Amino acid sequence: MTENDEPDGRDAEVVAGVTDGAYALVVADYADTESAWSAYEDLKAVEDGRTVAIEGVVVVRRGENGELEIQKSTDHSTRSGLKWGLVGGIALGIIFPPSVLGSAAVLGSTGAAAGKIRQLRHRHELAEDLQDSIAPGHSGIVALVSDPRAVKIRQALALADAVVERTVDQVAAEDIKAAAKEAEAEEKAAGKTSPTE
Repeated sequence: MTENDEPDGRDAEVVAGVTDGAYALVVADYADTESAWSAYEDLKAVEDGRTVAIEGVVVVRRGENGELEIQKSTDHSTRSGLKWGLVGGIALGIIFPPSVLGSAAVLGSTGAAAGKIRQLRHRHELAEDLQDSIAPGHSGIVALVSDPRAVKIRQALALADAVVERTVDQVAAEDIKAAAKEAEAEEKAAGKTSPTE
């Protein structure tokens, strides 16, 4: 579905699955890293945990060779205490194949945790739908959100060249968050910090 009613007049392609009100994985594509960072900050500003719940976000840059590089940031924690970078990193590991994540090996334990998500139905189809959503040479945001149609989220992503979202059932979303908690505990035990800190 293409929407042409963006506030600044730009056309942003939005491809959406039917949502059952559970969760969605959202991938937003930006021609430059600065725009992706701006969207990240906009998402931080609108996430309040009550009316807008964003479970995890990670900013990536896709090289001309197709590999992804995670951009470091000051990590934002949700009201539940989970760090955006951990949840976003696990979502990234679910969507993109290991060959694309070659330069994203800094995921560390989040990558291992992503491999433990077994409840995600149609994982292969989801990966196929989303893995090409960030063009080579572009930057992007990978996010797990509870309501991708929230006006504030749409506004925060308004400058994206394309936004692709796919529904994730609540069980899978809870598994992703549980894996993030496990990864955080492992990092603390090993004396490490999140790759986005």
